[in-house]
Amino acid sequence: MRLKTAAWTFRVRKRRPATPGIVPPASAEGVHVDLAELIDMRHRVREVQLFSSPARRSPLIGLHHSKLRGRGVDFDQVRIYQAGDDVRTIDWRVTARTQEPHTKLFHEERERPVFIMVEQSQRLFFGTGLVFKSVLAAQAASLIGWAALAHNDRVGGLVFSDHDHHEIKPRRSKQSLLQLLSRLARANQALGSPGGAQREGFSLALRRAREVLRPGSLVVILCDERTLSDTAEQQIALLSRHTDLILLPVSDPLDHALPAAGLLRFVEQGAQLELDTHASDLRQAYRELGEARTARWERLAQRLGVLLLPLSTQEGMIDQLRDYLQRQGGRR
Repeated sequence: MRLKTAAWTFRVRKRRPATPGIVPPASAEGVHVDLAELIDMRHRVREVQLFSSPARRSPLIGLHHSKLRGRGVDFDQVRIYQAGDDVRTIDWRVTARTQEPHTKLFHEERERPVFIMVEQSQRLFFGTGLVFKSVLAAQAASLIGWAALAHNDRVGGLVFSDHDHHEIKPRRSKQSLLQLLSRLARANQALGSPGGAQREGFSLALRRAREVLRPGSLVVILCDERTLSDTAEQQIALLSRHTDLILLPVSDPLDHALPAAGLLRFVEQGAQLELDTHASDLRQAYRELGEARTARWERLAQRLGVLLLPLSTQEGMIDQLRDYLQRQGGRR
């Protein structure tokens, strides 16, 4: 296991490299996640109301209406014309038969693709809290996927890592979601193997999403908090022009505060670095970097008018989502 800090890696535990083509079992709870665990996440959908139901309204419902203006496209019924009804919706056949004006009613179209983008890169293979950041991102993606499927939406997504990405076309079927979760589990299990990092993997994944998604889609982005670059921020802004976004940057307490643990030695690809964490000015500078990253995500979400929901390995994923939705409901 390697502990990620800035651009350096602190070696805290040795792991046996994974054999190509073979998915190694998780060595400890919270370090890796398997497909069975992601499938079991469907039983926890009821613990947090992510999408609306007829009896309850979720704060996320505002993100889950269609982009249609005026009436929808699904016919509902015919009733007697009332003052204020659109004359263009008059059913002239029924009107002629009954000798009384009747108008057509339509349902608003609510179903639309839900596209889940989840990062499983080496930078996420780290955690000092309950789980690794990679596991937290995978669990959240699975929960959102099952919730969207239960809401009768088409579910698909894109799993991206340091080197490649795997795309699943949105479909309204359990098969599509299971295909996404299988890809997600395989990418998660492969973390920890040696390999070089690709700095702009997130930007490439965003560019691909812009190419394949149709306007009006709901895009859920789960990525490392540190992965937001100038290029990625530009791609997110372009993506937000035609889709609705939910941003879920994942972080760890050590991303924001360096402990006073004395001398720490870091290594990465043969380079070495030693830090004296007893130095208060060093810890302060590190803390300010973490605060700057958090502020950058907040400014981006505010500028684009999209939902921002940061997740931390310090708390349970379900509890964080539930607390956030309760706070949003209280504001309403």
